[in-house]
Amino acid sequence: MLTAEYNENTMIQIIRPLIFIIFAVFIGTGAVCANEDTVKSEETEHAKSFNAGKYVIEHVSDAFEWHIATFGETHISIPLPIILYSSNKGWNIFMSSRFHHGHETYNNFRIESEGQHEGKIVEVNESGEVVSLPVDLSITKVVAGIFVSVIVLLLIFLNIAKTAKEHVNQAPKGLQNLFEPIILFIRDEVAKPAIGEKKFERFMPYLLTAFFFILINNLLGLIPIFPFGSNVTGNIAVTMVLGLFTFFVTALNGNKHYWKEIYNPDVPWWLKFPIPLMPIIELSGMITKPFVLMVRLFANMMAGHMIVTVFISLIFIFNSILGVKIGLGVSVISVAFSVFIIMLDILVSFIQAYVFTLLSAIYFGMATSEHH
Repeated sequence: MLTAEYNENTMIQIIRPLIFIIFAVFIGTGAVCANEDTVKSEETEHAKSFNAGKYVIEHVSDAFEWHIATFGETHISIPLPIILYSSNKGWNIFMSSRFHHGHETYNNFRIESEGQHEGKIVEVNESGEVVSLPVDLSITKVVAGIFVSVIVLLLIFLNIAKTAKEHVNQAPKGLQNLFEPIILFIRDEVAKPAIGEKKFERFMPYLLTAFFFILINNLLGLIPIFPFGSNVTGNIAVTMVLGLFTFFVTALNGNKHYWKEIYNPDVPWWLKFPIPLMPIIELSGMITKPFVLMVRLFANMMAGHMIVTVFISLIFIFNSILGVKIGLGVSVISVAFSVFIIMLDILVSFIQAYVFTLLSAIYFGMATSEHH
């Protein structure tokens, strides 16, 4: 059993870098690729012209509003803050409800519904022509989902730290009893074997933070009820920032032997001169490592959500083609398969959090290992 001091220090170590990670993810998500808009337009003949591809994409992509439910032609959604900086108009802050159905213009800004900038907010002139792309730092659905997960994480670990402090040298209870074995597993089965007994402790704050951030967001994304279900880890901007964190932690902690093996590896001279073949390969490896972390997490979490929406869309497809009775019959099978996929995604959520943490620990171990 961990001592109360270790538990409290561990929780503090998790929370501190968590705040920094959230800030970086917010900037990366808001400025890189969180500009995809899925504002629902009214479709008077939705049942007759059901677009399965559009339905799937709208439900797995980011949005400038949080869609909750649809009843007939009535869409219930929560508008989110739009934060833009334009060289012509400076800072502009307003709610996404100003964009009605994704077509109207507000203060010379609009959400493009087609063309090269589809899904992005553009600045237009009086005649409606696009003049520039403003810097977009809007609070999108994914960013709002990150804030929700932060609140959940803080509630969990602050409660665990308080419980550990109040029950010194006692058996863990409640949430502490649930999460302590996971913390011990990351320490004893991931960090120590991959990094080493002497150096693993300084990487524990990041490893624990990354593991629980990914795990909680994976699980919350499977709950299709507001304020959950935003599919944070299914957004490539978020996974890109997490992969870059691992890259920078690895690079900043690399020792002389690590950098020597990259720039001057112990291989025959003709592999280094006149063409530096091995250094090029090693440098490429440094880049592909965070790329692999980014794509693996993104693809696995996105795939689960897409499969569920595809099964659900089958109901509407058969309903529009063969009638209501066939649609009801297909709904039983579609819902059953959707539940199965969601249950499988729960397992995938744990596996992907573990894999990301394990590979990060292996990279840290490679960067800090001594020459033998």
